Amino acid sequence: MSLQTLSEWLRCPNCFLPLLPGGALVLACPSGHSFDANKRGFLSVLKGSRGLIGDSAGMLEARDSFLAAGWFEPLRSALATLVSAEAPTRVLDIGCGTGYYLRGVLDRNPQARALAVDLSPAAVARTVRGEASVDGLVADVWSPLPVRDAAADVILNVFAPRNPAEFHRVLGPHGLLAVVIPQAEHLQELRAAGLALDVHADKATALRTSLAPWFELESREPLSRTLSLPPASRSALIGMGPSAHHTDAAAITTSDAPWTVTTAFELLGFRRRAL
Repeated sequence: MSLQTLSEWLRCPNCFLPLLPGGALVLACPSGHSFDANKRGFLSVLKGSRGLIGDSAGMLEARDSFLAAGWFEPLRSALATLVSAEAPTRVLDIGCGTGYYLRGVLDRNPQARALAVDLSPAAVARTVRGEASVDGLVADVWSPLPVRDAAADVILNVFAPRNPAEFHRVLGPHGLLAVVIPQAEHLQELRAAGLALDVHADKATALRTSLAPWFELESREPLSRTLSLPPASRSALIGMGPSAHHTDAAAITTSDAPWTVTTAFELLGFRRRAL
């Protein structure tokens, strides 16, 4: 991670010309627009407020705790296997969170560099920390991304929003978009108890329809498990996701008996269309 490697990913959000190192912690374009990177080595291009809420430090701590226990390791392994078939050298993680899934991909692909993108500065800081091959960007995925055309071989999009037209632009020819979404059964026990948000029915069909003008579905892998979660893990699970904005996980009182919780995901691989 350096100003040079970060600049190699980025274009100016104003005029779309390439960004280049322009001094200590400064990136600048040939038109004279300049942007300050912070001392932790990543750049923020958020403009104003649209009422968007990124992951808080507390949510990220809960997610780190839950994921470190290995509960979602089968999903991380399946994602890394899908991506490794591409032998990528440039990986773009949109919605990087704690960097858990990105690290799994990079462990299998040590030749790759990555750009970790998230709305939450705390998430980007956590992902790039101690990772020499990962650069960071705080940005809103619904806006034009300050990322150069065809900058990535693979895009990761794990439980994160999508901007299909921008994903198509920043992905190279024949590139792979790897998407993870929840199935309808995901966390069904928590939803029945009012502790998790609803999952829209048949998300895969809606996803495929939304991406169809730019991407073709190439693979689809369902992954389901039933977990027996002790108190600390179930509290972390509730506290790490969108439900944390509406639920105080620490205030939930339950018995010490493990809870049975269903996890159900779909890992989908989309190939970039030539338009």
